[in-house]
Amino acid sequence: MIRKFKFEDEIHESLQCVPMAVRRKLDRVGLKVGLESWKALDRGERLAICHLPSNSPDECDALAVFIREAMLRRFGTEPKSLTDTQRAGAEPPSTPPELLVARARETGFDLNDSIWSRLDGDERFALMKMGADSKPSHNLGAALKEFQVPAAR
Repeated sequence: MIRKFKFEDEIHESLQCVPMAVRRKLDRVGLKVGLESWKALDRGERLAICHLPSNSPDECDALAVFIREAMLRRFGTEPKSLTDTQRAGAEPPSTPPELLVARARETGFDLNDSIWSRLDGDERFALMKMGADSKPSHNLGAALKEFQVPAAR
């Protein structure tokens, strides 16, 4: 089962972009699949990656094998491996980073420790990817609204 966010509805229809839940799975299994590689996979492969679980070490190992073999068949090379630091990003911190809090405020939302603590890991991961990286995503405001983060005062 894949976690589907409303702000990604279009992505789930076409799977032409990598959904946030898949990005988290890729971080968990430690593999980098770029957008062009993702698009080159057939729809069945993309759907399998979306729906295969990645909660236990065995599930992560099985998913990684599936992705490596799909990429090897399709491109003749395996996907790049992520560093341990990059993999750790699959599990967001217990408090929101200052940059994310500032970007949320710029977008008109008041993200604080209390709000952060009620978000689940998928929601925190999505916000981290959209607002704590070098360039904020255009979907950050839509995600904050979907996750019921209150408006800034």
